[in-house]
Amino acid sequence: MKSKRFAAIAAVAALCAAGTQAWAAEGSAEAGKKKTQMCAGCHGIEGFRTAFPEVYSVPRLGGQSGGYIVSALKAYKSGDRSHPSMRAIATSLSDQDMADLAAYYSSQGQ
Repeated sequence: MKSKRFAAIAAVAALCAAGTQAWAAEGSAEAGKKKTQMCAGCHGIEGFRTAFPEVYSVPRLGGQSGGYIVSALKAYKSGDRSHPSMRAIATSLSDQDMADLAAYYSSQGQ
């Protein structure tokens, strides 16, 4: 019973990973580079901190997994992740914008 459950969980995890990787593969790093202005205001600050709506550390985007970036943006857009600034930005992004940004940032070094 446990081996069937493990196999089912592994299959779902593989399917999810393949789906998020496909987003990054469909994106254009060149197009994504032109769309980073909205990201640089917080993610481009030295020390990766921001002061709105409160002071906290901001994750570095360069070198992140493209699938992770797309997943995070979709979660902000849907409201599954909450942050007022990120929600506002994510709701303005199309699926192609997300894929392009993911392709750009995942191609950057850490």
